[in-house]
Amino acid sequence: MLGNYVNTLAIIVASIIGLLIRKGLKEEYKTIVMQAIGLSVIFIGAVTALGGLLDPSSEPILFIISLVIGGAIGELLRLDRALNRLGTLLQEKVGGNGSNVARGFVTSSLIFCVGTMAILGSIESGLRGNHNMLFAKSVLDGVTSMILSSTLGVGVIFSAAAVFIYQGIIILFAGSIESMLTAQIVREITIIGGILIFGIGLNLMEIKKINTINLLPAIFVPVVYYLLVIPLYQSLFA
Repeated sequence: MLGNYVNTLAIIVASIIGLLIRKGLKEEYKTIVMQAIGLSVIFIGAVTALGGLLDPSSEPILFIISLVIGGAIGELLRLDRALNRLGTLLQEKVGGNGSNVARGFVTSSLIFCVGTMAILGSIESGLRGNHNMLFAKSVLDGVTSMILSSTLGVGVIFSAAAVFIYQGIIILFAGSIESMLTAQIVREITIIGGILIFGIGLNLMEIKKINTINLLPAIFVPVVYYLLVIPLYQSLFA
């Protein structure tokens, strides 16, 4: 768990530094920093998604189906309302604007948790005690959280809890998860994650409001597809 501890601590410390920097930033500087973050997030999302889509073995329309099904599930569960309530609760505890707290938490959590480094790094840490990938991720997350908290505020620091729990679960169950998370599943999750990160960038740039929260269940659709649907199809029509 050492890699996870370091990753979590890096986010907390860097977020606090970002909050201290925020107090000295003029409004016009906050605006240009937010635009820079938005452009960077859009680029990261696009590169991440395209990297998976350009793989010759990728499923050409699975990510579309996943987003549609995942979005419908998210709307049914009203995940956005649940997270907004969480933002309000955090706002009552730490002060500030509840919607900004939720926005900072969701934005940073998605960026830190969705991606191959979080998944593969946690598996390496849990199975082989190799924390190098999570150490590298800690540096990236630290820099990102410092910049995000300087503009989005205190909500970013709470993403450390999401990262700790998410990666901790993968580390604890790494033996079982490794056999389940095939290269195909990781690739499709990465594509969908990249698209969601791209959507976050559009939100940050205020180009288009996209409900990325309710699209989150899309990440789990490829898991169901490869572990349940395909084996069932093969058993019925083999």
